[in-house]
Amino acid sequence: MSFRLTYATMFDPPEALHLGFEAALLRVRESLGARHPLFIDGCDVPAHTHATRATPMDRDLNLGEFALADASHVDAAMRAAVRAFPAWRALPAGERARFVRRIGTLMEERVYDIAAALSLEVGKNRMEALGEAQETVDFFTQYADDYASHAGYEHALPNDPLANFVSRNRSVMRPHGAWVVIAPFNFPLALAGGPVAAALVTGNTVVVKGASDTPWAGRLLADCVRDAGLPAGVFNYLSGSGADVGEALVAHPATAGITFTGSAGVGTQLLRRMASGRWPRPCIAEMGGKNPCIVTREADLDRAAAGIVRSAFGMGGQKCSALSRLYVDASVADALAAKLEQAIDAIRIGDPCRREFWLGPVVNAAAYENYARHVSALRAGGATIRRGGARLVDGDRARGFYVEPVLAEAPLAHPLWKHEMFLPIVMLHRCEGRDEAMRLANDTDMGLTAGFYGAADEVPWFHEHIEAGVTYANRPQGATTGAWPGYQPFGGWKGSGSTGKAIASFYYLAQYQREQSRTVVE
Repeated sequence: MSFRLTYATMFDPPEALHLGFEAALLRVRESLGARHPLFIDGCDVPAHTHATRATPMDRDLNLGEFALADASHVDAAMRAAVRAFPAWRALPAGERARFVRRIGTLMEERVYDIAAALSLEVGKNRMEALGEAQETVDFFTQYADDYASHAGYEHALPNDPLANFVSRNRSVMRPHGAWVVIAPFNFPLALAGGPVAAALVTGNTVVVKGASDTPWAGRLLADCVRDAGLPAGVFNYLSGSGADVGEALVAHPATAGITFTGSAGVGTQLLRRMASGRWPRPCIAEMGGKNPCIVTREADLDRAAAGIVRSAFGMGGQKCSALSRLYVDASVADALAAKLEQAIDAIRIGDPCRREFWLGPVVNAAAYENYARHVSALRAGGATIRRGGARLVDGDRARGFYVEPVLAEAPLAHPLWKHEMFLPIVMLHRCEGRDEAMRLANDTDMGLTAGFYGAADEVPWFHEHIEAGVTYANRPQGATTGAWPGYQPFGGWKGSGSTGKAIASFYYLAQYQREQSRTVVE
């Protein structure tokens, strides 16, 4: 299609996207209830136990039965990855890239069906689900292209200045080995598929574990890899809990490196563990966010309101990039709040597979309970709940985890200013000028994304002072959300990321390799 789907363009899609999604949804619904195996050493592998997963939009709708890996499956997957590594590493870079592009091609052919499954499994609306599926396709194609553009990260260096010998020098990058990818529930396809593509194209083999709440997405990724014809053992997929499967993968002696996306607490623990042992091993930890937005007195308030609502409440605030803290110049706070309230009142909440609903459920019962707990804490701590605060239990919504988006004004001493809620809750504070707003915006251990609305001549000031890895200025498509491969690299500062190198950036792929200096005297 001529339309280029990204998170910035998804708000006004052509009719063809809706028709394609609806046809796929009918197909996918016919397959619900199936049993889904693991994928190890080139084969679908059954497990002794399975978990039945329901959709968060309707607890009575069974998605399927998903295999639960145990320690023996972890060991089998890691051993398969180790066996496959020498031959995969030895493949010419162009051959590996062709395999990686083939995975992306198959995924694009299935993009509507995958998106329908994502909507059912995660509770995303159809455009968010289509966006994630297409984003994952773009990861596979972009990383293959990036690796080729860097010529495999090999560089000829000057010869040593010797009179009687020719001493040739070269810098080459070499893969590490069996690489583990641990993906989160909120982007279970993209944040598994992206690291998988990066690890594979750079010559590593992979074992990926999906989140407990979203095993289907990882299995769909495994189907694409299987059908692309990669050699046995190069890619392996496991599902199960972090406490069991994740822990066993981290502890396995063959684990050469890890890409983890999740909370700062877990990510920090993984960093410590990977730094210990016989030698330090790489750990790319993409962690949480407590993302601010600053609105000055010079801001376009209509543009700001659109971007704030999209970033704070899109996908129920269950994004590490979601807007959580809003710092508004006091002179425009009432006017902005009125526009936000009007926009929140217009949000339709319900079955996210249906076109008319923009906001679906939160992912599980724990998030549903956390919502009630945080709303109670806001009220108890002196906050004014300007909109929202209720769990929705009417009609069909009683069978799912539906909640209202919350706009709250809270005292700065309230502890939720510092806590990543991962829910559709945004807190507002009135500031006496932009310097106070900047000080408060940076007063966090996180530094993932940040937004700004103000005059054009204020934007350089924002960029100079904000402590965040991903920044957006005057963006109605999303105040703090919406990065896309090839357009916005995505990575955090401070406690939001371990490497300072962003996903889909110029520097990302090199993290999956280690440098070797080669000198040959002729």
